[in-house]
Amino acid sequence: MSWYIAVLKKYAVFTGRARRKEYWMFFLFNAIISFILAYIGITALKNLYSLAVFIPGIAVSIRRMHDTDHRGWWILLPIVNIVFLVLDSQPGKNRFGENPKIVAVVEPLAIVEPVDAEKPQEQ
Repeated sequence: MSWYIAVLKKYAVFTGRARRKEYWMFFLFNAIISFILAYIGITALKNLYSLAVFIPGIAVSIRRMHDTDHRGWWILLPIVNIVFLVLDSQPGKNRFGENPKIVAVVEPLAIVEPVDAEKPQEQ
């Protein structure tokens, strides 16, 4: 669910790169929510939801194209689009930015000071 929320937080960000996992998790949760809304039968709510996630869906698709080192316009060609969405990221940095897999893996480590057993701990 965090991947879905992350895409919604980047509502209209068309620059940068999106991992395969980010795109497909958004696609999965979007499909589940749409199915539930269709099952409930409230057409107005389903239409409102579809309208609300339209721009984030396009934005994450374009960022996914960027991750495979292709321009966002490729989302207009359905067959090629699906092939590029399934491909793995281009390793390293490309013209659209750093690889999100590498950025996500490298996190700052917490610096822990050693505890002196003879010194009383302050509370």
